[in-house]
Amino acid sequence: MRQGNSGSLPGDDRMNIWIDGYEANIKQRLGSSQVAFELIRHIEKNDKQNEYTILIPSIPLDDMPLERVGFKYKILKPKKLWTKIALPLALYTAKQKPDLIFSPTHYIPWFSPVKRIVTVFDLSFLHFPKMFTKRDLWQLKNWTKFSIQNADHIITISNFSKKDIISQYKLDNSRVSVAYPGFNKKIFMPKQKDEKSKQILDKYQIKDTYIIYIGTIQPRKNLIRLMEAVSRIEGLNLIIAGKTKGEGREGWMFEETLQTPKNLAIEDRVKFLGFVPTEDLPVLISNSIAFIQPSLWEGFGIPVVEAMACGVPVLVSDRCSLPEVAGKAGLSFNPYSVDQIEQAIRTIVSDKKLHNKYSKNALIQSKKFSWDKMSREVIKIFKIFA
Repeated sequence: MRQGNSGSLPGDDRMNIWIDGYEANIKQRLGSSQVAFELIRHIEKNDKQNEYTILIPSIPLDDMPLERVGFKYKILKPKKLWTKIALPLALYTAKQKPDLIFSPTHYIPWFSPVKRIVTVFDLSFLHFPKMFTKRDLWQLKNWTKFSIQNADHIITISNFSKKDIISQYKLDNSRVSVAYPGFNKKIFMPKQKDEKSKQILDKYQIKDTYIIYIGTIQPRKNLIRLMEAVSRIEGLNLIIAGKTKGEGREGWMFEETLQTPKNLAIEDRVKFLGFVPTEDLPVLISNSIAFIQPSLWEGFGIPVVEAMACGVPVLVSDRCSLPEVAGKAGLSFNPYSVDQIEQAIRTIVSDKKLHNKYSKNALIQSKKFSWDKMSREVIKIFKIFA
């Protein structure tokens, strides 16, 4: 394994914590895989006292934290039966067992001789079952229920999701904690319209006035109604940066979404970029009129925070966690109403004074979120349950 600078030697009261790093150790990270990666990276940065072992199915990627005293990787097999066999086997056969195992990605090991803490992002699959494939729905319903019922503690990413988890599974309030995700402050910031920005826009062949959506392409993201609203606004383009298939957090049931521009005769005004490297996103966001997130259900919405950090107004669904995240950084709308989506877009496009106000508010609101804050909240929870 790669070695970094050694941290200080752990004290006698150190905790020994294992973390499921399966989803963190992939190349194209979105959603839960992004949270897993950033949590591991910032836990390594912020906690030199305790011992951490990151469990992964293959060698750590180059951007994963370097090993040091108190922080190491352990490669487990088999990859296909990760939570049912690989994790339980490692736990039961370990000579020195950890104080707890933490899963930042929805599912805990099925069997464990130690305490288990899990992160559950949202319960969209319970509210919109028809928007998931049968296989995914079965796994999400059954494995999430198992994880919630058997975990020693649950972490979620918004107060909205906490209330929903408590309500759906009849839990005591003390069983669930909230830790807001963050964003990469070194990358997401207001960008000048310089030559490098021009090169990135040219790379994606973007020239005209546009709003932008970033995220996976799936039914609950509500992109079809968004495109219907855009079709009514002459001269406005829509950029969609998100995966349909491939490694990592791919989308699903996306065929109708991809067909919609043709159905609406706006193929020349809607551009699907596919997965976009993180370093390109700030330029695409900063050069947009607004970021839009029309989701029917969202546990948090990291792209909303990234857009706010770029000083861009955000247009968000008035459902779920999005108003909680966006605050006063933009406008909200009923995601089921094409008329309301259209009106929100028209308002932000035409009212420069309002646009400037929301741009300033966006920068202020983004400061409420950081990976450092999230990692420290999670470490506090470790100390309570270890």
